[in-house]
Amino acid sequence: MRVHRLGGVAVDLKDHIRSVPDFPKPGILFYDISTLLRHAEAWSVAMDRMADAVRPHRPELLAGIESRGFLIAAPLALKLGCGFIMLRKTGKLPGLTIGLEYGLEYGADRIEIQADAVAPGQRVVVVDDLVATGGTMAAGIRLLRDVGAVVPAAAALIELTFLDGRAQLDLTLEPS
Repeated sequence: MRVHRLGGVAVDLKDHIRSVPDFPKPGILFYDISTLLRHAEAWSVAMDRMADAVRPHRPELLAGIESRGFLIAAPLALKLGCGFIMLRKTGKLPGLTIGLEYGLEYGADRIEIQADAVAPGQRVVVVDDLVATGGTMAAGIRLLRDVGAVVPAAAALIELTFLDGRAQLDLTLEPS
């Protein structure tokens, strides 16, 4: 993450994201964005940075991935003046849904979108809080394309570069 200035003072977003070892299970280092969310100035810098990165892709909608992706995508959509839609786990969305099963390192998962959420040809940027191996982000992109969306980019606040999730994506991951 880059350092940004707020009122002449450098703001390093890493300073506002807590690392929690062995959560939710042993061996996992969890990046807790709740510490960023409760710091208004740092949160504002984060949203400005994400908006600057996503704006050139001209999205009509932002698709947040359950659940922390909602926390990033909803205010970002408001800032960019576009709509927000949700990519959720099975059974969490009302009405008719379209889903996609995808593989994980240790099994499989499924995400769904409401059948009427995207009009064919709409420009949609997929947003999540963190990209690790890239599997969930890639599945979200595939699902959106399956329902007719044009997906020019994806965005995440945090990227675990050592896991090379970017390699799973066939588009730009912002911030790049």
